[in-house]
Amino acid sequence: MAALADPECSLSTGLANALERVAAKHPECDLANPETPSATVAILRQREGFLDHLVLADSPIVLENRQDFSVITDLRVKEILPELKEEVGRYETHTAEHKEALRRLVLAQRQTRNTATGYWVAASGPEATEHALTGSNPAEDLRAAALLSDGAACLVTDYAMATWPEVFRTLRAGGPRELIDAVRKVEATDPHGQRWPRYKSGDDASVAFCEWG
Repeated sequence: MAALADPECSLSTGLANALERVAAKHPECDLANPETPSATVAILRQREGFLDHLVLADSPIVLENRQDFSVITDLRVKEILPELKEEVGRYETHTAEHKEALRRLVLAQRQTRNTATGYWVAASGPEATEHALTGSNPAEDLRAAALLSDGAACLVTDYAMATWPEVFRTLRAGGPRELIDAVRKVEATDPHGQRWPRYKSGDDASVAFCEWG
């Protein structure tokens, strides 16, 4: 956040600097280990006349303009290892078979993380930021924006139980809490992942909603 307060600093550069600074605080750790913690990133920055965005991995930014909605998301993680993902989807969540299939998938994903044949996510090195989706929009063209983790966006992207206009109406009426509650209510109707095969009953859900006059 400190780096990005400078409008001359690009979002990619600011994120890269942050990753390097955090890694430098942990010299005792083996940061080359594939199990090094990682995270998706979604950034929206307002500056003079523009809104800049950055998306790294599958936490989308949804922009509402005067006519429609545009979704900025990086789905490379969902495109790799289709056979292992299909195997996970065969089993109900919380079963031993599901846990074992998921374990194999996660191990395989870690081996492809931040590689040319896999997907890119914020981890211990700055190189992933070179593969982020970035851009800018004139601020005057936008009415609102939502930044969501995949555990919140799934109401639209995976479950197809809402549209983006409906999501934005929910956010205007009740804020992020109401949207997350709606996600949890839908998931409660399918606790074992039979209708919507998934890794777990409910994923971490976060939302930031921004609106302009």
